[in-house]
Amino acid sequence: MAAPSKRWLPLEANPDVMNQFIWGLGVPEEEVEFNDVYGLDEELLEMVPKPVLAVMFLFPYTAQIEAERKADREQDSTEKKESGKKVYFLKQTVGNACGTIGILHALGNATSEINLVEGSYFDRFYKSTANMDPFERAAFLEKDREMEDAHSVTATAGDTEESFMSLMGGSSNRYLMVLHHLVACCRMLQRL
Repeated sequence: MAAPSKRWLPLEANPDVMNQFIWGLGVPEEEVEFNDVYGLDEELLEMVPKPVLAVMFLFPYTAQIEAERKADREQDSTEKKESGKKVYFLKQTVGNACGTIGILHALGNATSEINLVEGSYFDRFYKSTANMDPFERAAFLEKDREMEDAHSVTATAGDTEESFMSLMGGSSNRYLMVLHHLVACCRMLQRL
């Protein structure tokens, strides 16, 4: 499969940046916040505020992972699976949008536990895409200028410029594919 035709700047995996992003789009500050997880040892996990609704995981993107994703894409295109009613999911079709997609998955699978601001971007987005399959949601997001603009503003916040340029070896081409991927592991049925 060819690379995505649309590509955004990657979001920085930084709780402060992600918090400003979600709070600006309709999640009240007292409802949800992102925090760092410093390790998986019991004493480090005790430092994480509860309840945990999702965990965002940043990892190196390897050739093996790309091959597995390609196999998944081929299977998806032949089967065109529908999303389960209990899981909010959308396919990533915009390059470097994994941070935003992860956030949409994390919040979308917690909408029964959080109170989005009525009429806010997230409130409108989830209501508009609730009955869509993952491919329709992806197409909706690709055309969504409001989210693209919000993502763009957030992608230039924090230390993104230095981090991105470092990842790209000093390249000024901001639309190159980065070598890391961010996913959301969401709590479902009271389990993470």
